Amino acid sequence: MGHPTALIAEDEAVLRDELRAHLATLWPALHIVGEAGNGLEALHLFDRLAPDLVFLDIQMPGLTGLEVARQVGNRCHVVFVTAYDAHAVAAFEQGAVDYVLKPYAVERLAVAVQRLRQRVGSEPAPLDKLLHELSSIAPRRRHLRWINASQGADVTLITVDEVLYFQSDTKYTRVVTADSEALIRTSLKELQEELDPACFWPIHRSTIVNANAIAGVTRDYRGRILVKLKSRGERLTVSEAHEHLFRQM
Repeated sequence: MGHPTALIAEDEAVLRDELRAHLATLWPALHIVGEAGNGLEALHLFDRLAPDLVFLDIQMPGLTGLEVARQVGNRCHVVFVTAYDAHAVAAFEQGAVDYVLKPYAVERLAVAVQRLRQRVGSEPAPLDKLLHELSSIAPRRRHLRWINASQGADVTLITVDEVLYFQSDTKYTRVVTADSEALIRTSLKELQEELDPACFWPIHRSTIVNANAIAGVTRDYRGRILVKLKSRGERLTVSEAHEHLFRQM
């Protein structure tokens, strides 16, 4: 067997760099073949690179580490990266699955590395029981459910599920549904922090789209990806930084 390979999935770049640096010291033979900043990117890289190990941050935008683990767990060894409390640690200690706590403690990482070195050539431990336990204690994020928006002189209540996309427009943000448009003063950055990242994807610095509203994608004459919507005719431009969301389409 050649050098073992690993994928790091962590949405904070500073922590990603820190983990890579620690691993380089603790396990020089380990080859980091890819790094992902969200759950969807992690899945795409996993399918392409087929690493032996994956370091998965539990709280990531797009898909959580738990959701990624459900899809990759039987194909590689999983190490969960977590800022969880004692209850979660107890769940890990009962299983044969490793974890690393944030902020990174080199001592704990060294223990995980030692176990992984022994396990890397063997079958991955089953994750079902652990994932079930972790899902039950994972903190529930309270996502935005509805929006007060201006339509002419009226203020309208729009449920978030109706929204096809949000688009920044000078001092306002456009809220676009299948049959209407409205304006709010909340910035895209603020919205992104409150919306469910599994459903609302930033595809451009000026656009967040509801993934459930996407009919498909196409490319324009310049090769840029455009999102087609199920219930409106306009196409939404995807910036280069967000093209990874649609590579599998």
